[in-house]
This record gives sequence, structure tokens and C-alpha cells, in this order.
Amino acid sequence: MQSFELLSQKFALHFDKRHFPEEPSSLYDPNEYFLKLGGKRIRPVLCLMGNELFDEIKKDAWHVGTAIELFHNFTLIHDDIMDKAPLRRGMETVHTKYGESTALLAGDVMLVTAYEELNKISIEYLQSILHLFNKTAKEVCEGQQMDMDFETRELVSLEEYLKMIELKTSVALAASLQTGAILGGAGERNQHLLYGFGKKLGIAFQVQDDYLDAFGDPEKFGKQVGGDILANKKTFLLLHALETAPEVRQKELKLILAGNSSDKIGKVLQIFRDCKADKWALQLKDKYLDEAFSHLEDIAVLSKRKQPLKELAHFLVKREH
Repeated sequence: MQSFELLSQKFALHFDKRHFPEEPSSLYDPNEYFLKLGGKRIRPVLCLMGNELFDEIKKDAWHVGTAIELFHNFTLIHDDIMDKAPLRRGMETVHTKYGESTALLAGDVMLVTAYEELNKISIEYLQSILHLFNKTAKEVCEGQQMDMDFETRELVSLEEYLKMIELKTSVALAASLQTGAILGGAGERNQHLLYGFGKKLGIAFQVQDDYLDAFGDPEKFGKQVGGDILANKKTFLLLHALETAPEVRQKELKLILAGNSSDKIGKVLQIFRDCKADKWALQLKDKYLDEAFSHLEDIAVLSKRKQPLKELAHFLVKREH
């Protein structure tokens, strides 16, 4: 069994080559530029790990992993357009550098290339993997639309936010693992348990991300804390405060969010602390992490085969206590 780090290096060697034709360069060079910006490549490596949990890594897993990574980058190019984001990984986004129309087309052709890569896999796996891939692709789009809808809605329930996170973030991690399990010859029960592990891990990771944006150490977190508060983003913390704080504090919170106080972050954080949203978020994160490990535990393979996935989960979602 290989570690996430080792498989990441192997996938990088496999993936870091030209994926698009030379001409028309005005269409294909933007994609080559974007792929060279790198990234964590978590999803394709999860496909490899899902395969290796049950059997030796098959050649098809590299094709599926490539398709997953191309699909992920397609979503990023289009997300950046929707968010009007000028930078991605510290570099210009595709629409900023090459224009919106080119970015739309470049994203489209990235998606088509992902399907070309899937088409290379063995016929015995093609139908089940294509079904899961398409289901996940639709869910990611649904999650992105929900996220945009929430921006213009005053009230969003915690349940709705959780559903959005599942669709936008978690299902892609879960499906990456399951595609690998399919290639590894896993039975349906083991496939679904591994999918559940990925889904719960994805939610725990998002809870942690929301928590760190508000309460993290900026040096360790790598960016200024309070960005979500300044942007009035609906996060686990904000929704919990709006649901549990006394009515007076809820009104105060809404007024702070509507204004542009120089101490907006500090005031919101104080309300979060007063209604114990910080402690609640850590407990919620641990709850989902424990559920993820429970799914992993129930998978019918030797414990030592699960070790790399356990280590990765602990790395992605660090316990605070």
C-alpha cells in the first residue's frame, strides 16, 4: 500500500504533459497554462487509493484519475468566471488573462477531453464509471447553483448549507474513491462504504475550513482570517449563530453584516464566541470525521490496507483536541 504523497508524485509524473493539440493555440494554450498552475490533485489520487485498497492499481485508474483532474479544472475555470476571481493559486485566472469568451470555450473543451480520457478505459468498467462520473458532474453543478442562490437569500438553513457542501465538495471526493473501488473489483457494499467515507470526510474538511477562516492562525492557515465574514459568506459558523443566538444578538449580527464597520471581523467573532459557535464547529467536524472512520472501518479488507486513507484523513482534517 502506497502513501498519498508517493501516489501524488506518481500521478504528477503521469499527468504533467501536454493534454491539448497545438492548434488553435488561442483555444488550447489557456488550458495548458491553467493546468501548469498545479494544485493538490487530491481527487485523482483518491481514485488510485480507492483502487489500491482492493487490488493492484490498474492501468485504467490512471485514465480515470486524469479524467477526474481535467473535470475538476474545468469546474475551476468556470467557477472563476462566475466569481469574477482575478487570481487562482496566485496567478491570473484564465478569463482575466485570455478573456471570458475564450475561458468559456477552454473550459468546455477541458470537459470534452475528460470524457475522451474516460473512453480509454476497459469496456467492462466503462458503463458503471460513466454513470457515476455523470451523476457526480451533475451534482457538482447543482451544488454550485445552490451556492450562488444562497448569496442573494437572507435566510439559509443549516440543513440547506450542508446539502450544498455535499453536492459542491463532498460527492467529488467520494466518487473519486468509488471509481477506484470499481476498478479494484470491490463489491457494492464496500463501494458504498468507501463513498460514505469520502462524503463524510469532505464535510468535515469544509467545517474545518469555515472554522479556520474565522479562528485559525493566519500564519498556519496561509491567509488572513475573517475573509468569509468580510464577504458575508454563509458558513457553518454564521448559520449556527443565526439559529442559536438570542434574538437581540441575531439582530445585532445582521446589522453588523449589513454595515462596513472597521471592526466587522472582531464584532462577528465575538458573537460567534458568545453563542459557542467555535466549540460547536469543532464538535461537528469531529462528528463527521468519526462517521467517516466508521465507514472505513466497516470495509471488508485488511486493516493495514486502510492505513494510507486513515493517514490522509488525519492530514486533511486535523483534530483540535
